[in-house]
Amino acid sequence: MATETVVLDKIDKQILSILQTDGRISWQMLGDRVHLSANAVAERVRRMTRAGVIRGFKAEVNQVALGRTLEAVIDARMPHTQGFDDAVMKRDDVLWAAHVTGESDITLAVACDGTAGLDSLLRWLQREGATETRTDVVLRKIR
Repeated sequence: MATETVVLDKIDKQILSILQTDGRISWQMLGDRVHLSANAVAERVRRMTRAGVIRGFKAEVNQVALGRTLEAVIDARMPHTQGFDDAVMKRDDVLWAAHVTGESDITLAVACDGTAGLDSLLRWLQREGATETRTDVVLRKIR
């Protein structure tokens, strides 16, 4: 599905920036921050949603509260990835996954229950066909 390029003005970009930080902000508070009425910002958000610029709103989950104290980025070589997309979608410890170019075939961002959880996930990747993995543990997120 091709996405059409949408022209955004300065205020649209400000709205997007605010929504990425606080997707639950009220129309009134959002309007106050960009100096528009609540109705005006609501219409801009609806327009950007219809245009596909905004794809949805979701909850940001505190992984530590769920016992997932270790976050990592894993690059994996997977010569055969058929069925992998469906398998990875069933894992709640995978925050996101992407087919990528370069030395790796797959990159995953994960949140695991400590080193034991990471070990379990890496073993799962091997069973799924990963021939090599490289894991970088997240020390501190910047954004």
